[in-house]
Amino acid sequence: MLRALILSLCLFTGTATAAGPVFDVHVHLRDGETSLREYRETVRAAGLELSGIGVMWFGGPHQARQGDLAKIRAGNDRVIALAAAHADVVPIATVHPYDGDDALAELARVAAAGVKVLKIHAHTQGFDVSDPRVETLARKAGELGVTVLMDNANILPGDSEKLFNLVVRVPKTKFILAHIGGLNFRFWNILALARTADGFGFENLYFDISATVLVVADSPVEEEFLWTLRNVGLDHVLLGSDYPQIGLDATVKALDRLDLSEEEKVKIRTGNAQRLFGR
Repeated sequence: MLRALILSLCLFTGTATAAGPVFDVHVHLRDGETSLREYRETVRAAGLELSGIGVMWFGGPHQARQGDLAKIRAGNDRVIALAAAHADVVPIATVHPYDGDDALAELARVAAAGVKVLKIHAHTQGFDVSDPRVETLARKAGELGVTVLMDNANILPGDSEKLFNLVVRVPKTKFILAHIGGLNFRFWNILALARTADGFGFENLYFDISATVLVVADSPVEEEFLWTLRNVGLDHVLLGSDYPQIGLDATVKALDRLDLSEEEKVKIRTGNAQRLFGR
């Protein structure tokens, strides 16, 4: 009787705590501790519990521009300091691939400081994914045990194809592709066919479903989206909010509306990220 009453109260209040903790792998905190405090307040107000936060300092108007090495180092140091002060923070650093040896040196520096994720964004930073300097950077990241997070909102035709080719060329580096292709998510069903070829397991490839999950939940293409998640592998799907553009509350609610089992949702909410980041 008591259990039924507690369940009914949770449903009535609309809190999300019953779903378990959430690992938000895609958070932009532009003002350090101030932004982190504001983010936590929104999460707490939504009744959510965090198991981890992937934090980056850049995004929107705050970008790592080519040649702006001092700003890049300072931004990376801020997220490293946040991680040192908060056990649930995973620091996400950045460089500009076209900075060549300087980018490689900064990557090595942040890796030595404990950074396990590098984020680069072709469109906001203004580089071509097919440029050899991007492959060199990604390959070095793998050697250092750093996962490469890249935007995959499929802003321009061919974006997903270029990312596919990069992942194929650098199989020893782990990649997270943010937004799983946006509304071009169907492209990634190619993995089901690619894996039939020898040596193409794509165990190094992960996707976060930030932003895209809000559009597809309860939409005419939801079944196709679920089909895609299963083709890429539910063990390789991560949850991210893309805060402050999108809140974690809305993202979790969209995930909950997908026709997935609770076990599958737990993997996406927190289990896969904890395994990937060794938390």
